[in-house]
Amino acid sequence: MSSNDIDYFDEGFDDEIENKKISNNIIKMSNYKVTQYTKNKAKGLGVIVKPSTNAKKKIDVFKKEKDKDGKMVLKKIVSIGDPNYKDFPTYMKEDGKEVANKRRKLYKIRHNKHRKNKGSRSWWADNLLW
Repeated sequence: MSSNDIDYFDEGFDDEIENKKISNNIIKMSNYKVTQYTKNKAKGLGVIVKPSTNAKKKIDVFKKEKDKDGKMVLKKIVSIGDPNYKDFPTYMKEDGKEVANKRRKLYKIRHNKHRKNKGSRSWWADNLLW
C-alpha cells in the first residue's frame, strides 16, 4: 500500500456512529483488529471496544448510558493505542508468551507514572491492551 492509498470503512459499525451525520458517510478507520483478549478485558471493565475511527489510534472505548430520553446509547470515552506499536496480545500471537511478558513488564515500567490515573488514556491502554 502506498502512502497515497487510504483505507475507508463506509458502513456504520454501531448505533452511535450511524446516528451521527457524517460527511459522505465515510469514516477513516484504524486498521487494527480488536483482539478477543481486549474484548474480554473490556467486558470485565463494563465497556465496549471497537476499531478506532481515528486512523492514528487502535481502538475506541465506549460505555452504555441513557440519553435524556432514557434511550440506551454508546458514549465514546476515549481513543487509545498507537497502531504503529504492538500490544500484549499482538506480542503473544507473533512472538510468544516469553517475549509478550517481557514487553508487558517493560511497558508497565515505562508508563508507570500515568497508567495508574484511573480514567486516563494511559489507564485504559494499560487495562485493555496490556
